[in-house]
Amino acid sequence: MRTKSLKKNKINVVTLGCSKNVYDSEVLMGQLKANNKEVVHEEEGNVVVINTCGFIGSAKEESVNTILEYVQKKEEGSVDKVFVTGCLSERYKPDLEQEIPDVDQYFGTSDLPILLKALGADYKHELIGERLTTTPKNYAYLKIAEGCDRPCSFCAIPLMRGKHKSTPIEDLVAEAHKLAAKGVKELILIAQDLTYYGLDLYKKRNLAELLEALVKVEGIEWIRLHYAFPTGFPMDVLQVMKREPKVCNYIDIPLQHIADPILKSMRRGTTKAKTTKLLNDFRNAVPDMAIRTTLIVGYPGETQEDFETLRDWVKEMRFERLGCFTYSHEENTHAYSLEDDVPEAIKQERANEIMEIQSQISWELNQEKIGKTYRCIIDRKEGNYFVGRTEFDSPDVDNEVLIDARAHYVKIGDYTQITITEAADFDLYGKPCMI
Repeated sequence: MRTKSLKKNKINVVTLGCSKNVYDSEVLMGQLKANNKEVVHEEEGNVVVINTCGFIGSAKEESVNTILEYVQKKEEGSVDKVFVTGCLSERYKPDLEQEIPDVDQYFGTSDLPILLKALGADYKHELIGERLTTTPKNYAYLKIAEGCDRPCSFCAIPLMRGKHKSTPIEDLVAEAHKLAAKGVKELILIAQDLTYYGLDLYKKRNLAELLEALVKVEGIEWIRLHYAFPTGFPMDVLQVMKREPKVCNYIDIPLQHIADPILKSMRRGTTKAKTTKLLNDFRNAVPDMAIRTTLIVGYPGETQEDFETLRDWVKEMRFERLGCFTYSHEENTHAYSLEDDVPEAIKQERANEIMEIQSQISWELNQEKIGKTYRCIIDRKEGNYFVGRTEFDSPDVDNEVLIDARAHYVKIGDYTQITITEAADFDLYGKPCMI
C-alpha cells in the first residue's frame, strides 16, 4: 500500500514580462503565504508556477523556453509539478495544451482563485492589497487598473487582459498604507493606461484625485507614473505634480510613432502636431520633468520617409529617457491583416539608429548634471558600487547613480544627497554630499 508523502511542497513563482506581471506574482505569493504555503520567488522549489508574457515575439519565445526548461526538470525529477499562468497562457491556452502537454495545468490572467485551488490553497477576499513583494524593500508597484479599452492596431493586451477596470481610490490608499508599513518609500503607479483611470468608476479621468489621496500616506516619499496614454491625458495631473513634492517629476508616456500616416494606421487617435503640443505643455507646466517614451519601428507600411520623420522628431524633442522596439506581427490584432512588409534587418537598423541618437542625447543631458546634487534612493549594492536613482529614473529601465563603495558608505533603502562627479551615456557617478 502506497503511503501519502509527508514532504511539504515549496512553490517557486517565476515571473516573466512587465511590472504588471510582477504585481500579479506578488498577489499570488501573498495569497499562498496566507494559506501557510512555503513560497519563494525564482529560487528552488518542487512546484513551479510560471507567470508568462505574451506581448511580442521575443517575450513569447522567452516564456515558451522557460516552460520547456521546467518541463525538462519535471522529467528529470527535480520538479514535481509545473503550472503556467499569465498572458501567454490566456492567449494561447489550447495551443499550449497541445504543444506542451506535460505542463500540469494552464491558467488565464483572471484565474487566480482556480490556480490557488490547484496549489491546495483558498482565495481569501480579505487579503485584497496584501502582497509578498519581490522588489527591493524601498519601492513597490501599485497597479491602479487592469485591462485596456484602447483600439491600438498592433497591441494584443486587450485580448489577454480584457477591458479597462479601475481599482477604487480607497482600496489603493489602503494598499499604499500596508506597503508603507512594510518600509516601502516609493510607489510606482502602473496600469495598461493611467490616462483612463477612473472613467469607469467615477465617470471622469481621476488620476489627479488619486495622487492627492496617495500623497497623504505617511512613509511614502516618491510616487511615480508609468504608462500614460497621450490621447485625453488629464492635464490637472501636472498641477498636482508641480505642487506635491512626493509626486516625482517623471512620466512614462509610450508614444509609439510620430509620422501621421503611421499614427492613423496604428489607431492612436492623435497626430504629430497634437503630440508635440502635449509634450510642450508638459514641459511648460513642469520644466524639470523627465519624460520617458517607447517607440516602435518597422510597423507595416512604414516608409523611409515615415522613419526619417520619427528620427528627426526624436532629435528635436530630446527625450530624457527612450526605448525603441521593432514591430512584432501579432495574430488577432487589427494590424495582423496588414502586410508585415518591412524586412527584419531594416527594422533592426532603424531601431539601432534611434537608440544611437538617444544615446548621444542622454550623454549630453547627463553631462549637465555633473557638479549638481540630487536626492537619490539607494536600491542595492552591486560589486564595488552602491546603486541608486534620482527622482527622474525608474528602476530597471532608466539611468542609475553609482557610488564607489570602497570610498563611501550609504545605507540601502535610504534617501541620500549625492553630488554627481562623472557621467556616461546612461549612468551617473557620484559621492555622498557632506552637509
